[in-house]
Amino acid sequence: MPKNWDAYYLHQPPFSHPAQVVAAYAHRLPAGLVLDLAGGTGRNAFFLARRGHPVILLERNRVALAFVQAEALRQGLPIWALEADLEAPDPSLPPGPFAGIIKSYFLHRPLLAHLAERLMPGGLVLLEGFTVQEAARRGSQAAHYWQGDELLHPPPGLHLRAWAEGWMEAHHRTWAVWEKPA
Repeated sequence: MPKNWDAYYLHQPPFSHPAQVVAAYAHRLPAGLVLDLAGGTGRNAFFLARRGHPVILLERNRVALAFVQAEALRQGLPIWALEADLEAPDPSLPPGPFAGIIKSYFLHRPLLAHLAERLMPGGLVLLEGFTVQEAARRGSQAAHYWQGDELLHPPPGLHLRAWAEGWMEAHHRTWAVWEKPA
């Protein structure tokens, strides 16, 4: 059964902490525009915008989009929240170039092939999510979780910069930093 995303976003704390990989590696992003894929209520976007990065946040859920649009306007932050179905057969992604691309707790593998072409040289992809081990623990379908060691192998045009996998805050997670060579 699909998750009721409207209810989920309506009950989220308004400003939760960014993904661990975003908090740890934001300082390594080159100056410039960042793309936040399936950004939800903007936890990563607001974190990055407060640090000087303009952000384009793509999200399918209108409840989350309305929240991000209103808060970005209220706070005067350079965040543009746009509706996008990133699981569509041919999703429309902004062309970039981007200093960074964030993919946090959203997994749609076909998008991975389109990341390198949208990054500027030296740009980073920051990824974080749950693993199949976490799926087994939750009794969830593994198709929406990262395979063990999967993030060790970036798509063509990107190189692995950092990676970890294991138990973090009582959940089995993985994260990676991929870089487009300068």
